[in-house]
Amino acid sequence: VVLVSGHLDSWDVGQGAMDDGGGAFISWEALSLIKDLGLRPKRTLRLVLWTGEEQGGVGAKQYYQLHKENISNFDIVMESDEGTFQPSGLGFAGSAEARDIVKEIMTLLQPINVTDVYDNAEGTDIAYWMRDGVPGASLRNDINKYFWFHHSQGDTMTVQDPNQMNLCAAVWTVVSYVIADMEEMLPR
Repeated sequence: VVLVSGHLDSWDVGQGAMDDGGGAFISWEALSLIKDLGLRPKRTLRLVLWTGEEQGGVGAKQYYQLHKENISNFDIVMESDEGTFQPSGLGFAGSAEARDIVKEIMTLLQPINVTDVYDNAEGTDIAYWMRDGVPGASLRNDINKYFWFHHSQGDTMTVQDPNQMNLCAAVWTVVSYVIADMEEMLPR
C-alpha cells in the first residue's frame, strides 16, 4: 500500500481550506490523475482523508489500530499538512537505501524545479506508521505565508493558488505512482 493523505478537519474559526483542505485535495487529485491517465501500478494506492487531526489525531490513531496488523504491506505513508504553496520537495523518513531511491524519483520533477529531499518527514497522521519503521514522506513547500492564515478566519479558498496546488499535486502524483509501480518495496 502506498498511502497518500491530508486531513479534512479544520480549526474552529476558519474554513480549513489551507489547513488542511489543500493537502486533502492534492491527495485526491494525485489518484484522480493516475486513474485518468489509465495507469495501473503494481501496488495499491490508497487515499486517506483523515479526521480528528486537530483534536489530537484520533482519526489517525483509529486507522492505525485497524490496519497495523498489515504493517508489512505498507510501502510508504505520505501526508501533506503544511499548506499547498510553491513546493520545494519532500521531507523523508526511512532507511538510507530508501532515501537514495526517493532522491532518484525526485529527479523526475526537475522540469518543475522540485527535487529536494529533506531529512525528516512530519505529520501527525502518519507518525504511528513511521514510528514502526514504515517510510514516510511529507510535502515541503514555501510556508512563509502559512502562519498568516493558520487556524484563523483567513483560512479560506482565496488563500489557495491553483497553479501552486497543481505543482503540489504533480509532486504527490509522481512520487506515489513511481513508488507504487516499483518492482520492490522501499527498503526498511
